[in-house]
Amino acid sequence: MARIIAVDSNSCTGCRTCELVCSVARTGSSNPLKSRVNVIKWELEGVRIPVLCVQCAKAPCISCCPVDAISRNPSTSAVEVDAKLCMGCAMCLSACPFGAMSLDPDTESAVNCDLCGGSPACVAACPSGALLFAEPPKAALAKKRAAAAREIRPE
Repeated sequence: MARIIAVDSNSCTGCRTCELVCSVARTGSSNPLKSRVNVIKWELEGVRIPVLCVQCAKAPCISCCPVDAISRNPSTSAVEVDAKLCMGCAMCLSACPFGAMSLDPDTESAVNCDLCGGSPACVAACPSGALLFAEPPKAALAKKRAAAAREIRPE
């Protein structure tokens, strides 16, 4: 089974290290606008959630692309965008139910998390362990255990 990046929003501190590391790893520059992960904050609620491609099994971005620029990598199972084919129409941005697709501000082609070829830099750099690279059932089990631990030992 393919691995995904799961997010434990209760562990996220909102430090945005994942954004910085992603932009550097993917583009060589520390520019949050070029990151493929974006931390969304709800200040009043104290909630921070890194938003990135969840690698949908039936990815709507793949099926809606009019030029077939989006496909699944056969070795990593990651959804990937071929920037040479992408015409920047933003159909995939509209189709993504999670808001994980974006347009590169320089090339105007779609970009998303492609799991860094199977070794996500954001997961390795997350100081709080809020990002987990695992198979979906294992990721869900880890989140269930964390929730159970909070119920047993309220903070």
